[in-house]
Amino acid sequence: MTLQGKKIAILIAPRGTEEPEFAQPKAAVEQAGGGVTVISLETGGAETFNNDLDPGKTFAVDKAIGDVSAAEFDGLIIPGGCVGADTLRSSDKVVAFVRDFFAAGKPVAAICHAPWTLIEADQVRGRTLTSFPTLATDIRNAGGTWVDQEVVVDQGLVTSRTPDDLPAFCAKLVEEFGEGKHVAQAENA
Repeated sequence: MTLQGKKIAILIAPRGTEEPEFAQPKAAVEQAGGGVTVISLETGGAETFNNDLDPGKTFAVDKAIGDVSAAEFDGLIIPGGCVGADTLRSSDKVVAFVRDFFAAGKPVAAICHAPWTLIEADQVRGRTLTSFPTLATDIRNAGGTWVDQEVVVDQGLVTSRTPDDLPAFCAKLVEEFGEGKHVAQAENA
């Protein structure tokens, strides 16, 4: 599927996002012809990690969260990493940005610990999703249904568990971004 002309936002924490969960989805969108804007709490460089502990690469940030709106984009990717996901969910601007994608019915892809941000944005209630297994109780407590599958799609929301699931996650997010808006997603927002 081609994403020609599609503009996709990808979040990254200033420090602690899981490198493959950032780099591989970004590359998948670009290989499908989409444009990707890297967004963080501030501009500059963002340091990634591997397996939450080992230093990864530093990636350039295109825009700060205060300088963008969901209206500019066709879809959103939220990578995981325990520290990175916790940092992102603590930002009111990030939470509002995420919520706005759902309100507009735009597809969102979240992997590993990224559903923490979805919980903060109150977007898991009534949805079926997956995540890193330790988030299962958090998702259930927020009104969602947690399942142990490599990739789950629920009304434009794509979720996966770990870096091992990246091939399926990337394929499905490209498909959902290509399909565009999901009316049912906006109705649940």
